[in-house]
Amino acid sequence: MPAESEPIPLSAVQHAVYCQRQAALIHLERLWADNRFTAEGDVLHAVADKGGSRRGRGARRVMSLPIGSARLNLVGVADLVEFTPGPDGERAFPVEYKRGRPKLHRADEAQLCAQALCLEEMTGRPVPEGALYYAQTKRRVAVPFDTGLRALTEAAIADLAAALASGVTPPPTPHRARCKACSLHDLCRPETVARPVLAWRDRMIARSLEGL
Repeated sequence: MPAESEPIPLSAVQHAVYCQRQAALIHLERLWADNRFTAEGDVLHAVADKGGSRRGRGARRVMSLPIGSARLNLVGVADLVEFTPGPDGERAFPVEYKRGRPKLHRADEAQLCAQALCLEEMTGRPVPEGALYYAQTKRRVAVPFDTGLRALTEAAIADLAAALASGVTPPPTPHRARCKACSLHDLCRPETVARPVLAWRDRMIARSLEGL
């Protein structure tokens, strides 16, 4: 990663796994729009953003902890990190606050995994697990940072970094449920933009088949 490149916000990892076009619209074109879901998320994070450190259940709990990774060119703030004492020192356990309930996609998990990658680099110790706290269910969901999730997270970061470096926003890949819930739907116009892109792809495929 070039030293002069602008750091990627941790929140962008969630956007990138959810939709690379959404991530580019936000972090490359600087577009944003609120809807009910983003407003509820802002209220929830206002609690975590108070910061501070205290002890509870045998762990040192730090709210709004600034973290980052030079290797991945990431920076951001973890909602909550619980540091549990062990024989070889404290072990970090990140907790990310989310509105709603657990989702079918892995965007929230990838954002949490990115925090773990930052904490591993900062502390020099493994971070094998974290948790997502969902406001609607008022429960934590344990997230093991296994090989598959780590690979998904790093691939999303690399793809987003490439898009940001190129300055080109990826074309849409319409997904009915995700597009409907996206606050940028009216700015993205996935159906309108995707139509000529898909038509061009079909023409290219047809031409390549003609040459066989």
